[in-house]
Amino acid sequence: MSDPSQIVTTAHPGLSAAEVAERVARGEVNDVPVRSSRSTKEIVRANVFTRFNAIIGVLFLIILVVGPLQDGLFGFVVIANTAIGIFQELRAKKTLDSLAVIGEAKPVVRRDGAPVPLPTGSIVLGDVIELGPGDKCVVDGEVAEADGLEIDESLLTGEADPVLKKPGDRVMSGSFVVAGGGAFTATKVGREAYAAQLAEEATRFTLVHSELRTGISTILKYVTWLMLPAALGLVVSQLVVQGHDWREAVRRMVAGIVPMVPEGLVLLTSVAFAIGVIRLGRKQCLVQELPAIEGLARVDVVCLDKTGTLTEGGMDVSELRVLAAAHGSSEVQGSAEAQESAEARESYVRQVLGALGEAEPRPNASLQAIIDAYPDGSNASNAPDGSGTSNASGGWRCAEALPFSSARKYSGASLHGPDGESGTWLLGAPDVLLPAGDPALTEVDGLNAQGLRVLLLARTARDLDDPRVAEDVRPTALVVLEQRLRSDAAETLRYFAEQNVSAKVISGDNAVSVGAVAAKLALPGAEAPVDARKLPHEPEAMAAALDRGAVFGRVTPRQKRDMVGALQSRGHTVAMTGDGVNDVLALKDADIGVSMGSGSEATRAVAQIVLLNNSFATLPSVVAEGRRVIGNITRVATLFLTKTVYSVLLAVLVVCTRVSYPFLPRHLTLLSTLTIGVPAFFLALAPNKERARPHFVRRVMRYAIPSGLIAGTATFAAYLLARAHYADAGLAPADTLGAETSAATLTLFLISLWVLAIIARPYTWWRVALVAAMGAGFVVVLVVPWLQRFFALKLIGTTMPWTAVAIAVAAGVALELTWRWLKTNDGPTER
Repeated sequence: MSDPSQIVTTAHPGLSAAEVAERVARGEVNDVPVRSSRSTKEIVRANVFTRFNAIIGVLFLIILVVGPLQDGLFGFVVIANTAIGIFQELRAKKTLDSLAVIGEAKPVVRRDGAPVPLPTGSIVLGDVIELGPGDKCVVDGEVAEADGLEIDESLLTGEADPVLKKPGDRVMSGSFVVAGGGAFTATKVGREAYAAQLAEEATRFTLVHSELRTGISTILKYVTWLMLPAALGLVVSQLVVQGHDWREAVRRMVAGIVPMVPEGLVLLTSVAFAIGVIRLGRKQCLVQELPAIEGLARVDVVCLDKTGTLTEGGMDVSELRVLAAAHGSSEVQGSAEAQESAEARESYVRQVLGALGEAEPRPNASLQAIIDAYPDGSNASNAPDGSGTSNASGGWRCAEALPFSSARKYSGASLHGPDGESGTWLLGAPDVLLPAGDPALTEVDGLNAQGLRVLLLARTARDLDDPRVAEDVRPTALVVLEQRLRSDAAETLRYFAEQNVSAKVISGDNAVSVGAVAAKLALPGAEAPVDARKLPHEPEAMAAALDRGAVFGRVTPRQKRDMVGALQSRGHTVAMTGDGVNDVLALKDADIGVSMGSGSEATRAVAQIVLLNNSFATLPSVVAEGRRVIGNITRVATLFLTKTVYSVLLAVLVVCTRVSYPFLPRHLTLLSTLTIGVPAFFLALAPNKERARPHFVRRVMRYAIPSGLIAGTATFAAYLLARAHYADAGLAPADTLGAETSAATLTLFLISLWVLAIIARPYTWWRVALVAAMGAGFVVVLVVPWLQRFFALKLIGTTMPWTAVAIAVAAGVALELTWRWLKTNDGPTER
């Protein structure tokens, strides 16, 4: 948003304080909440009232009825996990809400004749709101003033062409200004505005449209269908076939069903995302949609806008070159000395440039540099060399102005000079205003090759509203601008190269100039810049050209959008960065849109990620955070789903062989806590730099199914051997079942620990310590008498316990061989 003081406000002074108070009292306020996160109530409801919490809750209530309490430990684990999930999401909400306040744009509203930046929630019906390039229309209204005002309504209508607005025309909330300026009167505010719901949804915290979460939901859906027949089969098996009393049968059924539910996986995913938001928030990065963290981690092409991304937003005029024979007698009437003096000609050009700067109420970075160099259109002493003469401050007058547009790449104005002369001037891209082969273009190419930006000042004989105004212009001067490279840009580009992410610089500037800037930053492929005007229009041919090139200049806003689509057609996951209004359409279509905090309001509205510190160097942190989340969730999902697979297999084997279910709920709660729950929490938050790969469900199940089958088969074999071994041991029936259960529990624990050890690779000191601590925890349970009694675990004799260990070792070898084979056929799995 530009400085409000630059806008003339005399025509429509706006509402008075008394009128505003009256409207507020009537409730005519733009009260649509702009939220960056879910409400506290929604967070609690989303974490508590889930399908699986309901299932576990019912099973927990059943155990409370049949007892004992230690068989209901799984219920307390779910309560703890849910509480952790709520706590972490509330922390993330606090971070997001505070960042959203920092990043929220404030439209300029006229109150009592003065422009005042106000929060969108303070706008009332009848307010006069000023507009400039990049500003978003936050409410519906009617145009009151228009100076070449062009509004893009594509986000609402799908039509990409800007619409020229005149006083009396309607504007809709959600549209944004692409050129010109003006003001409009608010006619609908709050929830009555056309795009109120659209605007709210576009800026709110969401957990949907994520491959990770969609994949987990798919897995859980199938698990639900498996649970119902398994529960029925276990009840019949234990109650009818085995003849257990109904309490024991119910306990064994619950023991078989509970481990099938990967109850901690969804919560752990939410926690991992929430902590990612908090970590990025500390770096002044606003993640407007959680899946954006995941999405950027999957990106393999990042499209960069040069200005504001590789270079800083500001520029400096480094040189002014008046072209030979730039002036005829008609241009400096009544001044023979000026016609003969190069210094006078240069002074004249400075004055024209200053007048052009005054004609634009919302200057872009290039025009702002000219305004800074030649203020008021009169003071020639501010020129780079300090030479020239001055003219009366009010000597130049703008009769009509043509605002700058990214599509046409020039601006213009009809000026009346101090000596009564008049003329129409254009300021813009030399290669757009001049025909190919013009001698001035050779000079321009030499400057562009140095990474300098060059604008051409030219005079035209046509009117500004003539569609051919840029034809047959007379070149007058070249304005050479020096761009400031971001100090962190080279390092960031190097990071993307190391991570096999292709960087494509897409800019509206001259291709040679953009290539020179990219070459200074050591971008691979910068030595062969491409003029986008020569790109093919067919998507497939364009995609091929984009794959070959790295730097593209003279790209129009519509081309940016087409280029993103062409890359996506080749299977690329595309991120687009930008800060200008010309980037909005491409940001919207890209898989991940990244906006600078200082960018236009429109870009921030459509981007999933906003870099509030305006630092391109923050992007590697976002990528790394996404990779950490996805890689670690994939890792722990394998743990959870291995348990699901072996639980289903054990239930099927028990029903088919008509034996007692080997475990009580407390046994599997102990195993889940030591081999899944506790280690998964630490592994989910560990560093991880591997680039995310697609097909989450297939990749996870590829490892979980064989691991679960090996674990379930080996455990059931140990259980059957234990039944045969203890059948003639002369033990009481209860002790016999307890000994069989203990042997099976030992086998399953050792195999589960082995799976954990595989998933924890590559080893670091803390991962080794984590696996060792879980093993030590189980040993403590086996040797401490009261824990033995609490968990109903007691190893009897030496033969069967050592047999259980041997079976577990054999299963471990099978796991190693299986994982090696899978890794060979599926690429690297260790992280």
